[in-house]
Amino acid sequence: MQVYDNILQTIGNTPLVRLHKVIDDIEAEVYVKIESFNPGNSIKDRMALKMVEDAEADGRLKPGGTIIECTSGNTGMGLALAASIKGYQCIFTSTDKQSKEKFDMLRALGAEVIVCPTNVTPDDPRSYYSVAQKLSKEIPHSVWMNQYDNLSNRQAHYEQTGPEVWKQMDGEITHLVVGVGTGGTISGTGKYLKEQNPAIKVWGIDTYGSVFKKYHETGIFDEKEIYPYITEGIGEDILPKNVDFSVIDYFEKVTDKDGALMARRLAKEEGIFVGYSAGSAVAGLVQLKSRLKKDDKVVIILHDHGSRYVGKIFNDDWMREQGFMD
Repeated sequence: MQVYDNILQTIGNTPLVRLHKVIDDIEAEVYVKIESFNPGNSIKDRMALKMVEDAEADGRLKPGGTIIECTSGNTGMGLALAASIKGYQCIFTSTDKQSKEKFDMLRALGAEVIVCPTNVTPDDPRSYYSVAQKLSKEIPHSVWMNQYDNLSNRQAHYEQTGPEVWKQMDGEITHLVVGVGTGGTISGTGKYLKEQNPAIKVWGIDTYGSVFKKYHETGIFDEKEIYPYITEGIGEDILPKNVDFSVIDYFEKVTDKDGALMARRLAKEEGIFVGYSAGSAVAGLVQLKSRLKKDDKVVIILHDHGSRYVGKIFNDDWMREQGFMD
């Protein structure tokens, strides 16, 4: 019998699919790793389970405990799946720029969701970081997973995502392209791939309003780089410990508009229904096409599913309100 004992065992081994129409005149082979095939429909299932298992192993998370996390939605989904199987409670803090669909799905899995303002500094007591940390101190038998600084995050991708990509490509990969938020995916996957072949280039996709690109190039944390943006899932106004800048060769910034339009193109032209950060990642590669050669083989990580964004980037009225469509 080819069966699984529970849903958590279905995490990983997601497919690689070649792109054709949306990559314009790029002659290199471009493949996308579609992480929406995970049970929680995003790559965050991998690191969520790893963080829970590591917290169990070191005694921080005990039976009947409460998982607390600040999340844009996908990490919360992965944690909620693990909690439902393992018997934990979940409380998630998020920001008011995230799509309503994300909150509804978290609540469907039994989690409590607290929505915090986006346009505040990370150390503001109202921020979703601060609220999560405060709750973890007040609620007995609770653990704040802190995906930004919890190194189980990038270790999950070093152990799983990197080896999967290397095996699926038979080692014939020249570039890895990843949208960067917590930094776990790009750092863990990139580290593993570079250990197999140091010549592999790792490109991070950033967004305008985020500090990553300038910090990587200058070593300066410039608060003037920080301003509100619409793109979900990538970019930060902090420097998470999971971002290993030594693994990343280059950062490319993509506008809110270009990321949204590319996500729509992926659905219409490739039949690949994925989220905002996925659109940004592919748009970023298109912007960097002059750096590619004909015999290059590129892998782009597509983090999550388009169902998270039906009220936003896949809604014509919303797109027009943002000025992204006529």
